[in-house]
Amino acid sequence: MADLSDAFSGFSTNDIAAAQAFYGETLGLDVTEEHGMLSLHFPGKNVLIYPKGPAHTPATYTVLNFPVEDVPGTVAELRAKGVEFEKYEGTPGQTDDDFVFRKGGPLIAWFTDPAGNILSIIARD
Repeated sequence: MADLSDAFSGFSTNDIAAAQAFYGETLGLDVTEEHGMLSLHFPGKNVLIYPKGPAHTPATYTVLNFPVEDVPGTVAELRAKGVEFEKYEGTPGQTDDDFVFRKGGPLIAWFTDPAGNILSIIARD
């Protein structure tokens, strides 16, 4: 049987240049571009961002989670860089005034990339 253990995840964007600036400059991640696609480099793994142009529809679920030690502090740091966090109200939960969800489970805060894909800052275990 084929060895499928070296898998990686990916998601689409409508603007590779905007995604490269957001992930590379705003978030400070290691990003490379090759063949019109981006790779986000993390220790031991990569995430692919591929162009879909006008046919792109943002994911309605979280496509990428960033585990951190201090969720409120990271939210404040990224907001200072211009990242806008989501303010959710009602079920299944509600974020506080500092954009952090504290109603069960790990602390978490959601934001979107330039293409509207949902990302999160989540408390590290």
